[in-house]
Amino acid sequence: MKITDVEAIYLKLPEVDASRCDGTQDTLVIRIRTDEGITGLGEVDSSPLVAKAAFDAPASHSIATGLRELLIGENPFEIERLWDKMYNGTIYFGRSGPAMHAISGADIALWDIVGQAVGQPVSVMLGGVFNRRLKAYASSLMPDTIEEAVRMAETFAKQGYKAMKFGWGPIGKDARFDEMQVKAIREAIGDDIDLMIDAGLAWDLKEALRMAEIYEKYNVYWLEEPVHSNDIAGYRELAGRTRIKIAGGEQESGRLAFQRLLDEGRLDIIQPDLARCGGLTEGKKIAYMACDRHKKVVPHAFKTGILVAASTHFAASIPNGFMIEYTTSSSPLSRDLVENPIEFKDGYVTVPLDRPGLGVKLNEDVLNKYRVN
Repeated sequence: MKITDVEAIYLKLPEVDASRCDGTQDTLVIRIRTDEGITGLGEVDSSPLVAKAAFDAPASHSIATGLRELLIGENPFEIERLWDKMYNGTIYFGRSGPAMHAISGADIALWDIVGQAVGQPVSVMLGGVFNRRLKAYASSLMPDTIEEAVRMAETFAKQGYKAMKFGWGPIGKDARFDEMQVKAIREAIGDDIDLMIDAGLAWDLKEALRMAEIYEKYNVYWLEEPVHSNDIAGYRELAGRTRIKIAGGEQESGRLAFQRLLDEGRLDIIQPDLARCGGLTEGKKIAYMACDRHKKVVPHAFKTGILVAASTHFAASIPNGFMIEYTTSSSPLSRDLVENPIEFKDGYVTVPLDRPGLGVKLNEDVLNKYRVN
């Protein structure tokens, strides 16, 4: 089998609100075709056009080559070697950031091809299924009003979610308001539903310590990215001084960055985004690095059904995976791009072992409607 074409397809809603931290407004879909008629799907979570350039760029020299040229003619089964070829072929402008993000999307598509070719789901191809049933948490931006936050929380609870996360939005602007919001949410959903807060890099260490003490009163399960992702010393001190689990890592690319978060930052839960961290190949190495340190992994996945599917297979295939992110965005890219998404029921998703590869198919009408050429 040989790779015959690599497409990096930019999708965007007609209007994008750049003031919102909402990755469902646009995306970069990767489609890799082979000479045997099998097509693999991947997704990149980045600035889409910047990552697209990493695919489409013509070769400049041996360590500055676009991913498309690096992959054409190759055997998609040789995933580890191709990952290494992509990494070294982009090292002049890569090693992390958009180049690694782009590699991530290509890597996911390669795993999809291999799974389809042998008739097995990606989770099995990754080594086997540890947990077929995974808790899925409702993931939403924090609304600007307490009333809307309560309404949303009650809706998620009625939909069967046993965990929910609110993030960014007004968090960090007013400590008193932040407390009132989380207090109202907790009162609305009761004590049996896990509640997580994504602070969106809102505070310095002292403010984060203050808010962690407040959040402890409302049984917040984890506090995500409370300080800047570069503040490793802040993460370490915060993790050592609060009973709340400290989570983070969605910003990072490559296993060395996660090794730093684990060993120096002492995070309790790491959140690699498979469309950013290096794909399923690098994600598996990151997960086992965390497992060796007795830490949990919950992949970040605030995109389309492609990434949700990849994240579900990934979380099922590692011993320290137990939960996935399930965006509640109403964006048609999030809701409609995939015809047969991972299904949510009664608070959980179940890995589809009867569908080879990622097990998802693109809705071509939605793809063409939002495609930007």
